[in-house]
Amino acid sequence: MLIAADRIWTGGALAQGMAVQLDASGAGIAALRPLGADTPDLRVALLMPGCTDLQVNGGGGVLFNADPTPAGLRAIAEAHLRLGTAAILPTVITDAPEVLEAAAEAVIAGDAPGIAGIHIEGPHIAPERRGTHEARFIRPLDARTMAVLARLRGARVPVLLTLAPELADPALLRQAAGLGVVISAGHSMADAAQTRAALAGGVTMFTHLYNAMPQMTSRAPGIVAAAILSDAWCGMIADGIHVAPEMLALAMAARPVEERCFLISDAMPSVGGAAQFSLYGMQIRVQDGALVNPQGALAGAHVDLLESMRRLMAMTGTPLARAIAMVTDLPRRAMRLPPLEIAPGMATRDLLALDEAQAIVRW
Repeated sequence: MLIAADRIWTGGALAQGMAVQLDASGAGIAALRPLGADTPDLRVALLMPGCTDLQVNGGGGVLFNADPTPAGLRAIAEAHLRLGTAAILPTVITDAPEVLEAAAEAVIAGDAPGIAGIHIEGPHIAPERRGTHEARFIRPLDARTMAVLARLRGARVPVLLTLAPELADPALLRQAAGLGVVISAGHSMADAAQTRAALAGGVTMFTHLYNAMPQMTSRAPGIVAAAILSDAWCGMIADGIHVAPEMLALAMAARPVEERCFLISDAMPSVGGAAQFSLYGMQIRVQDGALVNPQGALAGAHVDLLESMRRLMAMTGTPLARAIAMVTDLPRRAMRLPPLEIAPGMATRDLLALDEAQAIVRW
């Protein structure tokens, strides 16, 4: 099968006049080449790698915390694949140590396509900025978590750890970084000076910029301003609910290194699943496009990463090339993952075909 596209994302840029030849099985790419005078079997507006999402709490009705098993991982990954995301970091949020340990073992044991590692978000966070995370499980970074990190890295699993750096033992931070863990500051009360110290001590990323952290003011720049002015990676939620479009655009425009912002979904089980689910025994429901707990507070996001890309462009005028990079190449670079390239040998499950409205085209 020969698929031609008006534009193809390859080598970090949009190319024209190209086509993809699938192999005889249809399961892989045999060639990426100029279309020339050939007549394609299918023509689409855009071919790009499937998205890579570094923060996926759930999908398809499954919450990773509630089902930290290989089967749960497969269900979550398959739900997001149907929506255009080829690779995810399943995210285990603040919970009992046993849940974290089970989640780690599920990722190590699982063989589900699309599982690119694990994101541990909490429990080592600031209680004042816990959001919907359960307060009773919050604790300092400790030997038990360090053992989980060592176990994961010993199994060569990429690990993203979100914590409040101002509350973490600097020696443990350095130890985690030495294991190859990507450390992200989030759910934090850090001021600007504490944030700069954390960056010097091993933090290389910020989790859902603006959310679950104090907001910057003229005399208190805080973690937000320090993050924006750093050369660290910043993940952002672009559902139009968590962050105002103007603030997304401001962060992107103010970065000293342009290509250090990427999108995450913060997706919950309602993405590709039912409109309500249970979290810590509370019923979380979709209300006007937002996920809220019984108190009306946000509890994750009801959006997938491809839809986030669409909304980013619509809300901020971000050019297509930059938006594609923010859901493909850049999150992978932030996690030190190899690029997912449209090239011979790529599995077609990882190839995303879109029409002019960025809707998925099936073949």
